[in-house]
Amino acid sequence: MLKFFAIRIVQGAIVMLVVALVSFTLFRYLGDPVNSMVSEDATIEDRELIRESLGLNDPVIIQYFRFIGNVVKGELGLSFRTRSSVANLLAQRLPATLELSLVSALFALIFGIPMGVYTALKPRALLSKFTLVGSLIGISIPTFLSGLLFIYVFAVILGWLPSQGRGGLVDLGLWKTSLLTFEGWSYIIMPAITLGLFQLTLIMRMVRAEMLEVMRTDFIKFARARGLSNRMIEYRHALKNSLVPVVTVIGLQLGSVVAFAIITESVFNWPGLGQMFIQAISFVDIPVMSAYLMFVGAFFVALNLTVDILYFLIDPRLREQ
Repeated sequence: MLKFFAIRIVQGAIVMLVVALVSFTLFRYLGDPVNSMVSEDATIEDRELIRESLGLNDPVIIQYFRFIGNVVKGELGLSFRTRSSVANLLAQRLPATLELSLVSALFALIFGIPMGVYTALKPRALLSKFTLVGSLIGISIPTFLSGLLFIYVFAVILGWLPSQGRGGLVDLGLWKTSLLTFEGWSYIIMPAITLGLFQLTLIMRMVRAEMLEVMRTDFIKFARARGLSNRMIEYRHALKNSLVPVVTVIGLQLGSVVAFAIITESVFNWPGLGQMFIQAISFVDIPVMSAYLMFVGAFFVALNLTVDILYFLIDPRLREQ
């Protein structure tokens, strides 16, 4: 088992190197950041001095290895736009994105798995049919459109919730959270539901499909023949075996919650990493963009490792192998 995890960690390190290389070279074609840092009347000499001070005149391969070396030391460079530390910018924006992603992921899991189990066990029930129709609507509507609809209904028409921003913060020292006050929850509830709605419908339909497949297998028929109760068959045997392939999908989808929070943060003006990434693109802020993609890549690698661990806990066949 330790050998298995060691191999996974090495593979994750290789993936991070590839992500760093792709992001670092790709952003070289977005434009010259110097043009965004100086005025139109700046001379060629001034532009060259800035390029030299930023190391932009060095070959790309040298810049890449310099970037990797700085990342290993925990130094992500300076932002071209603010001239402040990229690590500090990430630390300031990270709590907002992680809290939004955490609430939306919990929303998707808490409602998605029970809804999938219910629609699988009672496929002919009227509530199951309404739930399946609603899931089709939820999986078909784009995130930005559902966010605008929520703002129009709950913020403009009803006036129940604020339409943008992040409020009700409590300073815990290294972390400013909005989850400890009612005001903070009023700000986060709409963007969290918007971000988690697609994940909820996907998880629900995935759990339903796997449950229906498992309920047809021979070992479920054998369990019924032994006289086991329906609750034990459905939840201890069927649901547990259904979660093995679902865990992979859930893990990847939770990673996409962080990666695709860009749209939700833009719609609700949520001050997270996604909004920072959009601002960095408009300014061609290469260090910020590279650091953001490195963070997303590391998050996915960590999720995949977590999924592998859950496999061992859920499926006894893997532990025997």
